[in-house]
Amino acid sequence: MTTGGGLDGGLGDALERILTERYSCRAFRPDPVPRDLLDRIFALAQRTPSWCNSQPWQVILTSGEATERFRTALYAAASTGQGRADLPGPQEYRGVYLTRRREAGYALYRSLGIEREDHEGRRRQLLENYRFFGAPHVAVITSDRSLGPYGAIDCGAYVSTLLMAAQSLGVSAVPQAAPAMHADTVRAHLGIPEDRVIVCVVSLGYAEERHPANAFRTGREEPGNVVDRRDR
Repeated sequence: MTTGGGLDGGLGDALERILTERYSCRAFRPDPVPRDLLDRIFALAQRTPSWCNSQPWQVILTSGEATERFRTALYAAASTGQGRADLPGPQEYRGVYLTRRREAGYALYRSLGIEREDHEGRRRQLLENYRFFGAPHVAVITSDRSLGPYGAIDCGAYVSTLLMAAQSLGVSAVPQAAPAMHADTVRAHLGIPEDRVIVCVVSLGYAEERHPANAFRTGREEPGNVVDRRDR
């Protein structure tokens, strides 16, 4: 039964389970996801709400040899130098944002047995971003440049829905900003026109559950520290 148009207990519990169990997968098995399952995931993601229903996202989805060629090109570019991003990165992490970022990074390195002083080990793990952590499928999310920040915000909502859709259907995923920091390489390799902004990528596949990189979980702030309730 629903009350006031809300979800019944079963659906609400299912959504809570999806949100709670999802994590950013950082080690994938090579097994491809069946085409019909990928189609279903992206059909669900298409239901994402957007500003004025503009639906600014466009996606290039690689599989098979296309993923391998993309992986090779991006890893080579990232290994040899800095790239160019379409969107500016954060100016600075400070306060609680810096704390959360550090805690997440240290937890990942601890799970992999990488010490804080092991700069080479940390660099190797960083470069795994450009191998897409071994994922068989990579979705490159772009927005129309003319839509500016609103287009990028809508793409962020699309990514969130995509992650939840994948989780609900037993497919693991990780959203990645690092490849977008080499937008010049991504654009050249995939033939993306200049009027499209490269926002991020999402790597998809089946998790290698025994890999230590998939053993840790990031924390979440208490809602009471985030939501400033004002009743009067």
